[in-house]
Amino acid sequence: MPNDIAAALELSLLVASVSILVVAPPAIALAYLMARRDFPGRDLLAALLGLPLVLPPTAIGLLLLRLFASGGPLGRDTLGVDLGFLLTWKGAVAACSVMALPLVVRTARVTFEGVDPRLEEMARTLGHGPFAAFARFTLPLAARGLLAAAILGFTRAVGEFGATVMVAGNIPGRTRTLASAIYSAQQGGREREATVLVLVAIAVGVVAIFASERLARSPAGGAAARPGRYERPGRGGR
Repeated sequence: MPNDIAAALELSLLVASVSILVVAPPAIALAYLMARRDFPGRDLLAALLGLPLVLPPTAIGLLLLRLFASGGPLGRDTLGVDLGFLLTWKGAVAACSVMALPLVVRTARVTFEGVDPRLEEMARTLGHGPFAAFARFTLPLAARGLLAAAILGFTRAVGEFGATVMVAGNIPGRTRTLASAIYSAQQGGREREATVLVLVAIAVGVVAIFASERLARSPAGGAAARPGRYERPGRGGR
């Protein structure tokens, strides 16, 4: 594999991995909140979270560009320090995180909705607090679906182009991801290189989607979700 193709793939995998690490905690929290709680403004929150799915990626990129610009809310003139997001790999992470967030939240929300809330109530009657019930019962039961959500978000981040190129640019060896490398190769008339890059992207996508489908095939509750499987906690679990 040529060095420039390998560099673009390596950067894409790095950016996607960091993006999922950034996105996973708030995405899981939001998904659980929306699956378990009915509160004023929930539909509005869902609509706002889903905007990256319906807006052009370049629009998201422009909003992020203005957010991190010198005079923007998170810019150098406002904060007194340069966060270093523009034209860097960190900018690519920010763009990919925003674009992957709604997909992870939606998939995780469906997963949590598949776990019977009565199981948490039973765990609380056995002496577990809300967090302990979530951590010891709900989270393990939803683990496969949450992992599938993370893989889908990772795949979305690997393929992101519009928002990323607006914020991070397309600098070879620094911010050129797999998607932007395909664009550059096509624009430069390097048909063979573009074809190889597309095949690499297809391979990554097929593996990721296959893995997520296998994980999502098993119900969130499964056999472990039966009430009879719960055990009364010992003294250390109270």
